Amino acid sequence: MASSVPPLRPAIVRTDSKPSPVREPLWRHALGECLRGLRHGRGEKLSETARRAGVSPQYLSEMERGVKEPSSEMIAAVAGALDVTLIDLTLAVSESLRSAQSGVSRGATCSAAYALAA
Repeated sequence: MASSVPPLRPAIVRTDSKPSPVREPLWRHALGECLRGLRHGRGEKLSETARRAGVSPQYLSEMERGVKEPSSEMIAAVAGALDVTLIDLTLAVSESLRSAQSGVSRGATCSAAYALAA
């Protein structure tokens, strides 16, 4: 079975003989931006989404700011509260990271998340 996953790219771009690390955003930061974008797209307050997800507003806030490394269960709970599947959220985060790596600027929210919210 052929894989549809694109080939991996090196994290270090080699120029001359000195390695130059590529600055990539952390996954938790991209996740937080997508979650916040989805929540804002729905016009919801942090406390409303947190209540439906079964997490505290403080925890959701930390997830959105990228300071928490949430478990897959917490991510799934918040995704469910935002009416998106875990796979759709993961794809949105992946697209956000790919865009950042390609040098495409992105704002405070994940553009793919807006497509999910529609």
